[in-house]
Amino acid sequence: MPRIALVGVHGFGERHLANLARLEEAGALELVAVADPNPPAPGRLKDTVAVFPDLTSLLAARSNAERAADVVILATPIQTHAPLAGAALAAGMDVYVEKPPTASLAQFNDVLDAAASSGRLVQVGFQSLGSHALPAIRELVESGAIGDVLGLSAKGQWLRTKGYFKRSRWAGKRSIDGVDVVDGVATNALAHAVATGLHMAGARTLADVASVETDLYRAHDTESDDTSVIRVRTAHGTTLLCTLTLCAPEQQNPSVTVHGTGGTITFFYTEDEVVVSTPNGERRRKYGRTDLLENLLDARATGAALLSAVADTGAFTAVLEAIRTAPAPLAIDPAHVTWAGDGDDAHPVVRGIADLFERAAKAEATFAELGVPWARQLAPVRTLSIGGRPVADYQDGSRIRAVSSPRPFLHPVRTLAGAVVTDQQPLDHVWHLGAGVALQDVDGVNFWGGRTYTREAGEYIWRADHGRITASGTPEAELDALPGRPGHLREHLAWNGPDGGPVLVEERHWSWSGLGSSAWRLSLDFALSPAGDRPVSLGSPGSNGRFEGGYGGFFWRLPECAGAAVWSPAGTGEAGVHGTVSRWLAWSGTFGTETGGTGEATLVFVAPPASTDPWFVRADGYPGVGQSLAWDSPVIAEPGRPVRRSITILVADGLLDTAGIEALINQQGDPS
Repeated sequence: MPRIALVGVHGFGERHLANLARLEEAGALELVAVADPNPPAPGRLKDTVAVFPDLTSLLAARSNAERAADVVILATPIQTHAPLAGAALAAGMDVYVEKPPTASLAQFNDVLDAAASSGRLVQVGFQSLGSHALPAIRELVESGAIGDVLGLSAKGQWLRTKGYFKRSRWAGKRSIDGVDVVDGVATNALAHAVATGLHMAGARTLADVASVETDLYRAHDTESDDTSVIRVRTAHGTTLLCTLTLCAPEQQNPSVTVHGTGGTITFFYTEDEVVVSTPNGERRRKYGRTDLLENLLDARATGAALLSAVADTGAFTAVLEAIRTAPAPLAIDPAHVTWAGDGDDAHPVVRGIADLFERAAKAEATFAELGVPWARQLAPVRTLSIGGRPVADYQDGSRIRAVSSPRPFLHPVRTLAGAVVTDQQPLDHVWHLGAGVALQDVDGVNFWGGRTYTREAGEYIWRADHGRITASGTPEAELDALPGRPGHLREHLAWNGPDGGPVLVEERHWSWSGLGSSAWRLSLDFALSPAGDRPVSLGSPGSNGRFEGGYGGFFWRLPECAGAAVWSPAGTGEAGVHGTVSRWLAWSGTFGTETGGTGEATLVFVAPPASTDPWFVRADGYPGVGQSLAWDSPVIAEPGRPVRRSITILVADGLLDTAGIEALINQQGDPS
């Protein structure tokens, strides 16, 4: 009968004691020793169980004992896992170590080497990896039950009180006296979400991980992170996006979701429940689970595979190492945090965290990339200024997920008073990117992002057809506009298909200048030419049969604003302006600012005099304005005959009326 020793009988050690009692009663093992500087209460253990103050004492006694332990369970602080595991392995014992297996990658490699040289087994306590749901999910994915996999997301929304971080000296610490601890939401409290997500993404070993990106924050007064996004790209191209917090308004069951072109599979791993959602409906099923200690004992007896072998937690350790070496978590601005409860029972709530998690998962983006107000600010590629005052940031699209058709765009665009009048990666359409140029059908390639509308399907469907627009060569730029000298940015862009091959080449020119103290002018000119010697068709959902769905070409995604009004000489409201042709179209409202205030602003989109392109306008479902290049039929770009378009946007503070708009247009001259 296997003889077991438990090191650490308090905290999670209590659960191990209960499990050991269950298995001992079933005749599967015998608990022969425990070690803890704070011994268990009298009567808690059988008289036959030896009690030691630490593992060193236990091992010293073991060398002279006939009934020495064969397996040691380590339920001890994170920073002790590696040295204790090494000592137990050297003594010839198999090891069950709680998660995380170690506090650094170097320690992880030491434990791997010690296990290999001793020939002993090491199981890591990621209990969810014993779930029978995992092979069932793998079979569902491989069978095509949800189509092609787009990516995975892990979500954990828990709450932890001030008292939680007082339970031990190491709680909430990144290190103690120079010794790595790496406690945190992703490495400890919700580590199972990360480990389970990695397992479902096919990433187990270190070699299975291509990259790990961290975006770490805290609302508690701790060293460690409690609200974070972790993005893992696997060696075979799958992306796992983990959104984790201990600052939720209420505790929720954590989950991992596989996102497919035909549905989703969500695994609530604490409940061993799987939910499959497709257009045909929803199916739920609960599964059993193999206990990891029983699995370890079976592996000792029969050679069965470990369900959570230490080598197979290499991918998780890559995440831990990225967190360990990342900058210290940024404190979340208290203006965005609400505290509930009193004293040690008080806990912070990051406002709007649930919606932010959903948006991040859909966009496969970090908080910083989404521009969350309390997140770190990412430096733009370039900043457009007027007299030294920033009015727009230029992003190259390199951080945008592949199925959102990465491309250059402007965001945020600001009024001179600071109102932000663009949005990017919003929850409703995460492929909407500020102000720029995009088309959904370029000879069958989607340079817009998201699903593609096809005439054959008569609906939007996921296809592996997404392109990417990137800069080629060195841009010509004068980024600060001064009186009598407009700012400009001229770029050569390559529109490349899913295989990386060129489809179009573009000459794009932004120019901007001030219009007094309360308005400025932004102009865009672009020319699209075939990359080869054959014509290229430029289309839209509208040209593929979707009624009045002719978006594509220039597009400006607005943020939500209060009191929104849209009008043109042709009419008012979305119904009055969508699909019409007019010289200008205006949008006004009260917008937010980067400093948290609000600002009234008016945008005036001015078309060239000879333009016949209809306006594409959305105001009810979401706020957006475009100039339709292919409203209901494709436009052909021929070699030597590029398709050219231009538009001017007047960005003004205040709520202008029609007379004010016409005066502004006349004041600045012919925008074309």
